[in-house]
Amino acid sequence: MQSLTLESATEKAPGALARLLPRLHAKAFTGGLIVLTFVLVGVFGPYLAPHDPNKQQLTAMMKPPQGIGAVHVLGTDNLGRDIFSRVIHGTRVSLLVAFAVVFVSGLIGITLGAVSGYFGGKADFLIQKLVEVIWAFPPLLLGITIMAFLGQGLFNLILALVAQRWIPYCRVVRGQALSLRSRDFVTAAQSLGSTHGKIILRHIIPNLIQTSLVIGTFAMASSIIAEASLSFLGVGVPPHIPTWGTMLADARIYISTAWWLPLFPGACIFITVLGINLLGDALRDILDPRLKRTGSGL
Repeated sequence: MQSLTLESATEKAPGALARLLPRLHAKAFTGGLIVLTFVLVGVFGPYLAPHDPNKQQLTAMMKPPQGIGAVHVLGTDNLGRDIFSRVIHGTRVSLLVAFAVVFVSGLIGITLGAVSGYFGGKADFLIQKLVEVIWAFPPLLLGITIMAFLGQGLFNLILALVAQRWIPYCRVVRGQALSLRSRDFVTAAQSLGSTHGKIILRHIIPNLIQTSLVIGTFAMASSIIAEASLSFLGVGVPPHIPTWGTMLADARIYISTAWWLPLFPGACIFITVLGINLLGDALRDILDPRLKRTGSGL
């Protein structure tokens, strides 16, 4: 009375798995190393940053990168603030927002999707109509509207990003819950007198974790881009909090004269999103019991 596992799937397709694993290892290792590096930088940021990210030194404005061992490794911005320190502190904010958005979105989406698929009927109709209404709004426009109404702030930014990012969880989980509710182990639990809540928590949701992990990795990448976009437009976190998006916003008028201002925060966004996407792609291949994807490697 258990659902299909990865082990049972690999027993049916050992040849396919043997051809797939070397490529999966490359993607998983590369993506995991990138993500781990940025997580460590975010956690130990205050100890790694050589300067206060908001300290202004007007006598050292617009200094180009000076190299390792210099006072300003990556140069300074238009107010004399150290770019290296601001990039490190921006890592903390971006990853904090990404992890918070993925956790809250997953909690809401998985719960609503499991309830919708398991019960069906009116509950399914109401939840899916709510999904259709919210899904009709463009994500960036909805985020700007929420931030304009609530004001700038880290909590408000997370709320604005969560507003629509629970929907992919809900839609995918609902489809799987519709299939799981007719499985033998669910029928057996019902015949033994288990309540609906216990069945959902102990039998439905545990079988949805693998798919939710894959959705979460890609949602994390999109959350980082969305946070940078809102901060770039000036409706993200307050200006005194350094983020990659605000750094790009400050650098946009100097892009032709000071190339280092947009380069480093933009490179951080690109590398972080690339690493998360590689890790998510590898997880999707590993956790897919049907092994439909072959992976393209690196």
